[in-house]
Amino acid sequence: MGVRALLPEAVARSAPSGRCALINDENVDRLWGREVARSLAAEGIDVVAAAFPAGETHKTRETWAALTDVLMEAGLGRDSCVVSLGGGVVGDMAGFVAATFLRGVPFIQVPTTTLAMIDASVGGKTGVDHPAGKNLVGAFHAPAAVLVDPAFLATLDVGARAEGYAEAIKHGIILDAEYADWLAGHAESLLAGDPEPVERAVRRSVEIKSAVVSADEFEAGRRQVLNLGHTVAHALERHAEYALPHGRAVAAGLVAEARIGEALGVTAPGTAERVRRLVRAFGLPDFDDGLLRPGHLAGLMTRDKKTRSGVVHIVRLHEVGRVGEGDGTTIPVPDEDLVGIMKGWS
Repeated sequence: MGVRALLPEAVARSAPSGRCALINDENVDRLWGREVARSLAAEGIDVVAAAFPAGETHKTRETWAALTDVLMEAGLGRDSCVVSLGGGVVGDMAGFVAATFLRGVPFIQVPTTTLAMIDASVGGKTGVDHPAGKNLVGAFHAPAAVLVDPAFLATLDVGARAEGYAEAIKHGIILDAEYADWLAGHAESLLAGDPEPVERAVRRSVEIKSAVVSADEFEAGRRQVLNLGHTVAHALERHAEYALPHGRAVAAGLVAEARIGEALGVTAPGTAERVRRLVRAFGLPDFDDGLLRPGHLAGLMTRDKKTRSGVVHIVRLHEVGRVGEGDGTTIPVPDEDLVGIMKGWS
């Protein structure tokens, strides 16, 4: 794999001591963790390996504390770094450990899922979930390097590959309609893992997200466009007690928020149907049964970190490829309006 050649050099740049913590989950550890640890050790890197149980339900303060204890007990210092090897959950967790250990040490992202390569590894958001909601405890901590190797995707099934493309579709919907249509037209080859289209999708999505993030690192303005679909998605995930995979929740959330925008008169008619066709091209859901409980779901949405003064805000989507700007980036949607719009959905 290409990262085997690049990772030791990246660690050496970030960790003058030549020591690093390699954090992954137990699934990734069996598939890749030990191999990557051996390749680092072969280049003289002292590796402290730490794995935690896989899944969103383990992205908790308790897991953060256990991983932090491993680093403390190993005597790692501020001249060390953290390497995150895994998907979005691992990146969030390892990044938060790095952000808080000794008040912050560098970390390197090595994403192993489509979702992490296309979206989660870029942007510097780290954190853990709280019983009140997703990602409510965390920090902005940009990675020192992101090393992407599509060879990792060979171990994913088609469903797991598809979930990552929900975020790519989102990138197209907010800023590049042509890219969104290209994704749908190449869904079959992307799901099959064909190297050329996969590389193109990863590259274009990273370009879009990086441009947005670099202009608004701490999500004070323009970066909010990256939340399209996620206010509903996070509520659906909580409703399902995180049994609903993030990519599938985002797909349903993108369609739902387009429908809400149309109902409010800010989104062009027909946009929700176009978004529906985009997610369906990847076999992703355009609806979730959690939407059949509008009162409950609206309550969950008000606990989202993007809520302001108790009022839900969603991204102002004008049409595929165009969203609001400046003060019009998001629109407030009171609970009663959300419930009224979602009533009768099926």
